Amino acid sequence: MTAEVAEAWHALGLESRDPGIAYHQVGDIGTQLLDLSEGRIALMEEAGVDVQVLSLTTPALHDLGAESVEIARRVNDALADAVARHPDRFEAMATLPVARPEAAAMELERCIVELGFSGAILAGRVDERNLDHPDFAPLFKVAGKRRVPLLLHPRVAPDGVREAWFSGLDAEVEAALAGYAIGWHLDAGFQFIRLLLSGLFDRYPELPVILGHWGELVLYYVDRLRALDRVSGLKRPLEDYLRRNVYIGVSGMFSDEHLRRALGVVRADQLLFSTDFPYQYRPGREARSFLENCGVSGPELEGFASGNWCRLREAILRH
Repeated sequence: MTAEVAEAWHALGLESRDPGIAYHQVGDIGTQLLDLSEGRIALMEEAGVDVQVLSLTTPALHDLGAESVEIARRVNDALADAVARHPDRFEAMATLPVARPEAAAMELERCIVELGFSGAILAGRVDERNLDHPDFAPLFKVAGKRRVPLLLHPRVAPDGVREAWFSGLDAEVEAALAGYAIGWHLDAGFQFIRLLLSGLFDRYPELPVILGHWGELVLYYVDRLRALDRVSGLKRPLEDYLRRNVYIGVSGMFSDEHLRRALGVVRADQLLFSTDFPYQYRPGREARSFLENCGVSGPELEGFASGNWCRLREAILRH
């Protein structure tokens, strides 16, 4: 996070509409989000993490208007500066002014070509538009052409969903359910499914999309979701897209059970280890310990720990 983005959220009164904003300030999280230098690296050392891929936290700039164009540029320049200062420790994913799709496409191009970024992050809906809305075609055209990894990050459930499903409970319980407990992940999973059904991967067969949190619930409903093949009109079965276009991030959920499920749906070379710093940071080298004891070994472990990501990132250079 940057101070400028936090101020822009506050100016919109976003805290009242998105309870997840408050979570950015729990404990030391606010300080850790702002730190792009030695404090962050010290905690990486403690966790046994060699490299972090930096990205602006949710809801990013999705609720901002025309002002987001210049804010995105400043955020990306700050990330590029952090990577330049610590090139062996940091990489970066682009922050995009998605409310202005043409400008977002241009900024993505700049971040990949000029700044050498490793991908881009999208934080769910943009006002009332889902990511499959035709307005966002320019952004996906650039990502598809350059094979840019796009991380679909969760955000709080829409107001209508919150009212229908989560209202009437204790305020803190409602905020948790609508956010990090399940609402976030329902939203990210639906954004992915809508993009899939829009034909995005038929138009851009090599576009990689990253789903964190072991697939944002999608992997657990493949048996039901495959029924969409009867009505989708897509060129291939749903499971083909999962095995070709989707990469699965851990996001600090160190679970052997989730790992087994992921390996039952996608290939080992589609798994991306990640810790979701600072939200899931826990002392005691828990991140490294999970890798060392997860039951995966040899080339598959090398790929899971870093190799799959490095190959995905390097594919950008060939496009």
